[in-house]
Amino acid sequence: MDRREDIRNVAIIAHVDHGKTTLVDCLLRQSGVFRENQEVVERVMDSNDLERERGITILSKNTAVSYKGVKINIVDTPGHADFGGEVERVLKMVDGVILVVDAFEGPMPQTKFVLKNALALSLPVIVCVNKIDRPEARPQAVIDEVLDLLIDLDASEEQLECPFLFASAKGGYAVADLADEPKDMSPLFEAILASIPAPTGDFSAPTQLLISTIDYNEYVGRIGVGKIENGTLRRGQEVVIVNAHDPGAVRRVKVSNLYEFDGLQKTDVESATVGSIVAISGIADIHIGDTLCDPERPEPIPFQKISEPTISMNFMVNDSPFAGQEGKYVTSRHIRDRLMRELNTDVSLRVEETDSPDCFKVSGRGELHLSVLIENMRREGYEFAVSKAEVIYKYDERGRKLEPMELCYVDVPEEFSGSVIQKLSLRKGELQGMSSGNGGDTRMEFSIPARGLIGYRGEFLTDTKGNGIMNTIFDGYGPFKGEIQYRALGSLIAFETGEAVAYGLFNAQDRGLLFVGPGERVYAGMVIGSNPKNLDVEVNVCKTKHLTNTRASGSDEALKLVPKKEMSLEQCLEFIDTDELLEVTPENLRIRKRILDPTLRKRAAARAKQ
Repeated sequence: MDRREDIRNVAIIAHVDHGKTTLVDCLLRQSGVFRENQEVVERVMDSNDLERERGITILSKNTAVSYKGVKINIVDTPGHADFGGEVERVLKMVDGVILVVDAFEGPMPQTKFVLKNALALSLPVIVCVNKIDRPEARPQAVIDEVLDLLIDLDASEEQLECPFLFASAKGGYAVADLADEPKDMSPLFEAILASIPAPTGDFSAPTQLLISTIDYNEYVGRIGVGKIENGTLRRGQEVVIVNAHDPGAVRRVKVSNLYEFDGLQKTDVESATVGSIVAISGIADIHIGDTLCDPERPEPIPFQKISEPTISMNFMVNDSPFAGQEGKYVTSRHIRDRLMRELNTDVSLRVEETDSPDCFKVSGRGELHLSVLIENMRREGYEFAVSKAEVIYKYDERGRKLEPMELCYVDVPEEFSGSVIQKLSLRKGELQGMSSGNGGDTRMEFSIPARGLIGYRGEFLTDTKGNGIMNTIFDGYGPFKGEIQYRALGSLIAFETGEAVAYGLFNAQDRGLLFVGPGERVYAGMVIGSNPKNLDVEVNVCKTKHLTNTRASGSDEALKLVPKKEMSLEQCLEFIDTDELLEVTPENLRIRKRILDPTLRKRAAARAKQ
């Protein structure tokens, strides 16, 4: 085997919000990728608008920096469990990982998940304890916790001997010892050169390249990204595509364009050899897990199957009285084309046709996964309706119903632990363990059906006064746990179509919490608020005051309206019940009853009870 000493391939993995993307920023700045006077936004790798607004990474991204004549290919990965599929695949492209751990929070559930994947592939690890400049940082204790985690995950002797570094990605420095004077990131660069092995392969062997991620570009279509395992790949070369999960399918294709990563850019190259991470365009139906081989020796590289979706929603054409008034793309063809286009880059997503030509079943890894898609479509000018998220059931050989289970880790101040245990028990959660966490918090671990968590996050933040942290990880399928009552609240439903007025809203606000304010348009069957009594109540918010000649003292005083509750997309998706839909347009989010006519709705409810 030949070793390519001028390259290192490394992935940055961590729990959400532990500073991966900021660390990549810092490495890019200090390696001279940007000009001296160049203005650079923070978290430059999070290029998507939603990623920037929410402060999360959704798609893994490639970049490359140079240090002492060695090219370091860096892959920034997502930390959220809903995008875990991205992490699993990316690790096949690299020869080592940098595990970033927050100096206060220590290892969290997703840290365990990503580290377990890295250890399973026998990848060497560099542990980077980040945010050591936090006032409450406890770096030494965090190192002990990381070592305990490595032992729990059966790490090998070499993996246990991994280097530990202390860093502040925001401050732009890393040190090998807390006593050292902080200067820059060079200790981390040195650790990468010393601890991450150079890629190996056979330079003279036939070409072999495994596609690990897919990018998409309006101009060139699908772009496959992967690492060359053996041989050399040239622009214009004829290759065959084979797949380890579908040995029979062999297709002959031509590589139109070949790119390597350089900083934040892709640069055209004529050829690339063992160890290079490259991007290939010009192959229309290239998929993750495909191996590009020499036609003389078509040998696929083994590849793990992509995790199956666990949750689904129906996306349908909007048929409300206000349909087509606010969106640019409203027909079923528009919605179908857009969902199919999403499949080009998102391999954890499934889109299925249903009995109705106006409705598509979309399945993903979690509520966040699907809400990101909904928000992106909304911003692009699409108008549509979605149903409540439902979990995907399976059946075993004996015909028993199985459902997706989650491990749910909760960190809360002690006084809130009772209400969290009570709420999660009602949602069929079982307490597996309880311990003292950081800063006097209580850490609890629950095993809970995935459907038990649907619509719980908002309630959780209210119950813990915003002090709780909740993390979940998919834990396979388990036996069905029985029915769960999702919502303790009823809906306030608009009685007629028109414009909400202050007088009507004043009379309606005693019934519950309103989602609409004066001047907003409503229609019959639209949900305009929540009712604490778990009953659906029709209210007339368009009702104006009757005018008479008589005037009584005090009757014309100003009406005091309680401010309406502004609902975010996530809150709407959590609130809606199984007989409701969420109408999504570029300008508004409206919750509505599936059946708008009150008489037909009552008949349907009576039939359902029978």
